[in-house]
Amino acid sequence: MNLWKIKTIDIKLNRAIPAKPAEVFDAWLDPNHTASPWHGMKRAIVQPKKDGLFYRMHLSDDTDGEQFELAHYGRFIVVDRPKRIQHTWVSQHTRGLETVVTVDLKPQGQATMLTLRHEGVPDDEMGRMHELGWKHYLEVLADQFGKRQ
Repeated sequence: MNLWKIKTIDIKLNRAIPAKPAEVFDAWLDPNHTASPWHGMKRAIVQPKKDGLFYRMHLSDDTDGEQFELAHYGRFIVVDRPKRIQHTWVSQHTRGLETVVTVDLKPQGQATMLTLRHEGVPDDEMGRMHELGWKHYLEVLADQFGKRQ
């Protein structure tokens, strides 16, 4: 619930991934897979099941080049292999708002069309940074599966 009446936006991204939906689904949720948003974190806890929780913490740089810990956490709402992953997403960049991330996977020939929607993100500089972050993970995912071919 947005008690502070923070103006929000939704982010929607599409990306073709050169792999089957089940492979993309499994990679997304596996912290050991280099294409997963939970990979390479200083600390990651991932319980990919309905009502399972996640916590990811990584180091980030502030404007002075000093490192600080940036935590994200949430709960899984839908884990429907190989079609959909949906979870909440909370961090200091969401201003504490519980936002919702939905990843839909649809077969497209020999590939998968991944649609990522991040709803309820604050409409400010920090909130809009999520689009760059998600684009990064989709690029890594496409690159990782593209290297197999």
